[in-house]
Amino acid sequence: MKKDKTIEAEVSGYIAGLLRTYFGKGLRSVFVSIRRPFIVIHLREFLAPTEKVLMSKHEAGRVKEIRDLLMADLDGQIKMDLLKSADLDIKDIYTDWNLENKTGMLILVLNEEGVEDDGEWPKGVDPKAFFQEIIEISKEAQKEPEKIEVYWLNPRIVLIQRTGIMIEIEKELIKNNFTEQLKLAKRPLESKLIYNSSLEQILNRNITEVFTDWNFTEDIGFIVLLIEPEQEKGQ
Repeated sequence: MKKDKTIEAEVSGYIAGLLRTYFGKGLRSVFVSIRRPFIVIHLREFLAPTEKVLMSKHEAGRVKEIRDLLMADLDGQIKMDLLKSADLDIKDIYTDWNLENKTGMLILVLNEEGVEDDGEWPKGVDPKAFFQEIIEISKEAQKEPEKIEVYWLNPRIVLIQRTGIMIEIEKELIKNNFTEQLKLAKRPLESKLIYNSSLEQILNRNITEVFTDWNFTEDIGFIVLLIEPEQEKGQ
């Protein structure tokens, strides 16, 4: 098996080239973090010329919808290419975009058993309070999750996986093919709830970005929090 540092470089180069080909625009940086079975890819300075035009006309929703459709179309290609080049057996791919910041996030979920959680949390962060706050946020947006898992990929990236969060009206919308509309409505709602929550106080650091995505078929939702270094708090 290849070392994670080698995989990070291969994934970074591949994703940068792929997005340049299909969007006609390169990125300033592609930052890859691995904690199996998750690979999180943070994109910076990513906004194509045609998207800039749509954004100037207040069509952010359309940009996100087009991106979601394109990434869904590329799903199979990404899985096949990274299996060949980096020996990664990818089960699912999740995406979200922060168009105002020209950033994006991809979550690759590998089809393998995850490394055992070492249980380590940053000093001064209360895991119990963190979990309870995620429960409260989820209850306000839909319902209390049946299961919550939290993974610190590194000191600045927290990945939260929630299982069993869909309410009945959401399930009916999904059955009636309103999946994309549901995503477009849920993303700003959950981001607002997170920013208005007590998570920053619990983390003792500011949250700089929030990304969300779901697998509605399996009733799984992901949240990725980007947090600033502790020493930057209040600067």
